[in-house]
Amino acid sequence: MSVELQMVLRLLLAAGLGAAIGYQREKAAKPAGLRTHILICVGAALFTVASLYGFGPIADVGRVAAGVVAGVGFIGAGAIIRRDEGGIVAGLTTAATIWAVAAIGLAAGAGLYLVAGVTTAITLGVLFLPRHIR
Repeated sequence: MSVELQMVLRLLLAAGLGAAIGYQREKAAKPAGLRTHILICVGAALFTVASLYGFGPIADVGRVAAGVVAGVGFIGAGAIIRRDEGGIVAGLTTAATIWAVAAIGLAAGAGLYLVAGVTTAITLGVLFLPRHIR
């Protein structure tokens, strides 16, 4: 299999895994839904693929991962809202799924297919927990 085909498959995997989580968030009527989760996951995967294959041995892939984590933190922070009524904080789960989807994208981009898939399954499992357990 050619290297470019591997890169494309990694991006498509990231899109599918991000879509699975994004679909759940969309159905739960959360502000960050299907498109947002797909784009974050694919973007993280592309940063990883580009750093692995685009810059040769001089690239520091760990720095790229750290940059993705920091950048996605700003997006997640935007999903968190503090309401004045009693100091209620909303959007923490959405922010956490944004963070997790970025990590899934990094894993898919690095070729860690099983890890990315299992993390997606765990994330979906947590999101489907009955409300009284949370």
